[in-house]
Amino acid sequence: MIVALVTIPTLVRALGLDRFGVLSLAWIVIGYFSLFDLGIGRALTKLVADKLAAHEEHSIPPLAWTGLLLMLLLGGVGGLATLAISPWLVRGALKIPAALQLETQRSFFLLALSIPLVTLASGLRGILEAQQRFRVLNLIRVPMSIFSFAAPLLVLPFSHGLFPVIGVLMLGRLIGCAVHVLACLHSMPALRHNFSINLSLVIPLVKFGGWLTIANIIGLFMLYMDRFLIGVLLSVGAITYYTVPFDMVNRLTLIPVAVAGVLFPAFAASLVQDPNRAGLLLSRGLKYVCMVVFPIVLAVIAFAPETLLLWLGPAFSQNGSAVLRWIAAGVFILSLATIPFALIQSAGRPDITAKLQLAELPVYLAVLWLLTKRFGIEGTAITWVGRLALDSVLLFFYAHRLLPQKRQFLATLGVAVPVALLSFYLISATGSLILRAIFFTVGCLVFALAGWRWGLDSGERIFLLRTPKGVLGKVLAN
Repeated sequence: MIVALVTIPTLVRALGLDRFGVLSLAWIVIGYFSLFDLGIGRALTKLVADKLAAHEEHSIPPLAWTGLLLMLLLGGVGGLATLAISPWLVRGALKIPAALQLETQRSFFLLALSIPLVTLASGLRGILEAQQRFRVLNLIRVPMSIFSFAAPLLVLPFSHGLFPVIGVLMLGRLIGCAVHVLACLHSMPALRHNFSINLSLVIPLVKFGGWLTIANIIGLFMLYMDRFLIGVLLSVGAITYYTVPFDMVNRLTLIPVAVAGVLFPAFAASLVQDPNRAGLLLSRGLKYVCMVVFPIVLAVIAFAPETLLLWLGPAFSQNGSAVLRWIAAGVFILSLATIPFALIQSAGRPDITAKLQLAELPVYLAVLWLLTKRFGIEGTAITWVGRLALDSVLLFFYAHRLLPQKRQFLATLGVAVPVALLSFYLISATGSLILRAIFFTVGCLVFALAGWRWGLDSGERIFLLRTPKGVLGKVLAN
């Protein structure tokens, strides 16, 4: 995120609004089709974890190599699909300026070639997650994420075109895939000595991931359709005013995604062995995510105009402040919903999330069209937040039904979330910067005290106070 804050203004100035908007659309295309893997990445995580728990390591190599080969083939299908629709997107569906159409189409062709690599890397990550190799995953992810934003700057002294910028990004994806392969071979030596394909494993992989595929397709469609619709109804330049604030604050979801990634195998085991522990994990996951994300979102909403003014200039502050505030509130809701989402899928019920999204899709598209056309990019942001709110309520409802004992913390959360959303509204409605700063300071203090008193139980408070290596323990000890 720090690297993005530094590099994005330079990229916007060097490429221009239209080129940066096209670059955002290019990332949407690859993000959509790179996950068109029939849910096999998540299926590999669960099935490999099951084999490890049952001490059946000898049966993992055929499962892993079969899944990876299948994902590589599916990535190839996604790449071909991207190649096929690129001319229609560039010359028909989107309002791409005529001078940029050829450059944009070539860039989309280049991105299509990297889709199999991205899909394969997703499967390799699934194998590492099954082994709980989160340290290795982060040691790979952090440099690659930095590379994604910093590498295009290396191209700018030589060219301001999209094609070389996307070319260097594609090189980064190739390096990332190779590093994932080496990490898997190192963490699981059996993969090096037993390269075998078992076609009978295809059906279990596809069966488990089938509903995940539907959920992935619809979820990504709803996630990115707003930007395509902005390009159709408004302009490519308006995509930039929407995408930059969105991508800036949406990176906060790395926090709940990291927590949910660790909880997924723990949920799966607990629901079989001790469902009460699954409820405890759900409560703690929710409270920790809430305690970390809320003050950050409150700061973003409080100082959105000033942040965009200092970062990208007055045009972005004027056109993007309201969008940034709406998206930040939506990210807070999404962060909490990520935890019950993981619980439902770990229970072997990905069909629930897919069916919810199928039911939401037509309503969402209709409202998105109407509000975008009427209120511009702010209407787009409002629609996105509204969908997340509805989705979250339904996810919590179904997750609650999976637990044998109803957790008191969920009732507390039902009170805390509306209070948090009200605080977001009040601080955004305050015009004075000084008053917003006071509101933010007081709000954080009240939140910290309430979290300590009612959010944490006595065991957690004692743990934090007496942990020798804990930061809080050291501060209080001094």
